Amino acid sequence: MESGPAIFAGVAFALFGGALLVWTGTRLRRGEPVAQGVSQIASATLASLAAVISLGLGAYCLTRL
Repeated sequence: MESGPAIFAGVAFALFGGALLVWTGTRLRRGEPVAQGVSQIASATLASLAAVISLGLGAYCLTRL
């Protein structure tokens, strides 16, 4: 019964992290800014870090079933 919320949280974190990583990579490949008014290197680094942390949290939630 407790595995339902863990599955939901794990999938939500994994989808968010994957989508953020793909979006950041696409913006960088096109040469477009990741965030308005911020250094491209800093914003790409922060967005990539958030994506990797989110993917890690998703994996953690899904392995704790």
